[in-house]
Amino acid sequence: MSLHKAVKKLYLGLILFFLYAPILVLMVFSFNASRSRANWEGFTLDWYRVLFNDPQIALALRNTLLIGVFSTVIATAIGTLAAVGIDKMKRRPKAVVMGISRIPVMMPDIVTGLSLMVLYLFVIRTLGIGRMGFTTLLLSHVMFNVPYVILSVIPKLRQIDANLYEAALDLGATPLRAFVQVILPEIWPGVVTGAMLAFTLSIDDFMVSFFTTGAGVQNLSILIFSMARRGVQPQINALSTLMFLVILAMLFLIHKRDQRQARKAKLHG
Repeated sequence: MSLHKAVKKLYLGLILFFLYAPILVLMVFSFNASRSRANWEGFTLDWYRVLFNDPQIALALRNTLLIGVFSTVIATAIGTLAAVGIDKMKRRPKAVVMGISRIPVMMPDIVTGLSLMVLYLFVIRTLGIGRMGFTTLLLSHVMFNVPYVILSVIPKLRQIDANLYEAALDLGATPLRAFVQVILPEIWPGVVTGAMLAFTLSIDDFMVSFFTTGAGVQNLSILIFSMARRGVQPQINALSTLMFLVILAMLFLIHKRDQRQARKAKLHG
């Protein structure tokens, strides 16, 4: 092995170590019999039992899953239709709209969260109805997920034959049937990728959720933050471990699906 390759491998190893060593430490101490974060006093599953028997965590998990599923379904539907509409635009308007759709992706989360909070408070106080809570949290997650769905679907739309839709219409299909039976199957991998990305981002989000929720409504990220302010409890380590494993499994599934799609494209190509 040459010195150049050895240095590259050492550099990569150091990067991976500093990225994942803290997570590995957290996972190991989620099985520590002691509350101490410095001393190992034996293996136990007690903190996982405490985690699953905690009603506050169960409620936060329920809110997280509901927000994640609902926002994913809504954002995927809106983002897919928006991507189809953008793809049909002329070159200059398409470039403008695509640039606008990328702004929420590039915007710092704290700016997005504060902006949405100000908007919701203005609407609530102006109309005199409603309050910050589950609905505002759901709308916020839909808002920041839609651009990711658009950016996932657009590349698939560019890969399909532009004449397929018109051919289906010429053969007697209605616009809706042509979209569902001709276009949607072709862009389905991008739709699935966008949906999985949206769900992962929804589970992971803290900053936007923190500014747009109300009293009595919190997801797991907000709960972990509030518990950590009083001192990191061992059940938080257990909860963080489970969240990491769930997201890791989703990323693995996305990777395997992309590999299958690449193999199929290579065989048909």
